[in-house]
Formats: sequence, structure tokens, C-alpha cells
Amino acid sequence: MSKLSGHELGAFLREQRHSAQLSLRQLSDLAGISNPYLSQIERGLKKPSAEILQGLARGLQVSAETLYVHAGILDAAPAPPSGGPGVREAIAADATLTDRQRAVLVDVYESFVATSDDDARPTASTAARTTARNAAPRRRTPTKQPQ
Repeated sequence: MSKLSGHELGAFLREQRHSAQLSLRQLSDLAGISNPYLSQIERGLKKPSAEILQGLARGLQVSAETLYVHAGILDAAPAPPSGGPGVREAIAADATLTDRQRAVLVDVYESFVATSDDDARPTASTAARTTARNAAPRRRTPTKQPQ
């Protein structure tokens, strides 16, 4: 596990707070911690517990995992085995995005990846039936001619 300094976590939290347009007091209220304690975390003087990080994640509307990584509690997710850059790397490399936008995009991507494993995917036979049904000519129902 890589340990990051408290200053790096504090700078990340401050950037997220500014991106969310929250004051120190507003975030401390949302996270359920005191204003002075949040200030000490942002200045790198205090190292928050996982529970405090969860409250901050809730207040900033980012994943707790993102804050755990920045706090050095968790390692960053490994890159997917592929020839090109993965989705996370592409998001991280995009210079037009803010840190908050990057965090939100990664959260959305991870939520899709997590749920796609649970979704029922159509089998080849289901896909073939759907294609055949859509390609078959439609029969018209004879209508009565007025006499």
C-alpha cells in the first residue's frame, strides 16, 4: 500500500471542495465533522479515519474508495490488461477535465462495470431470433372491401 502524505490528501480534498463550490463550514456540516477538524485535515495536520473519509465522500459526492486511495488506505485499481489505455487512464490523461469531473466519470464508469456483470446478456440464439424476426417480411391482414 502506498502511503501518501497528509498534504496530498488535504490538497485533493480542498480541490474537490472548491469544485463542488462548498465552504469549509458547509462541507464539515455535510460530512458530520467539526469545521476546525476539517481544516486540519486539509492542511495535512490530521489523518482522518476511514469513517471520516466516508462522511467527506458523501459530502463531496465522490466515492469513498477515491478518498481511500488518496489517503493511502487503498492502492489504486490496477490497469486493465489491454494494448491501449484503459478508461481510467484516458480520463486521467484528459487535461480538459477538473479533478472533480475525473472522479465523477470514474465513479460512473465503475458503477457501469459493476452492474454489467450482473446483467443478463443476450445469447447468440436470442440475438439470431431477434435478427430473423426483424428481417422477416410482415404479413398483412386482409381487410374487408366495402361492397
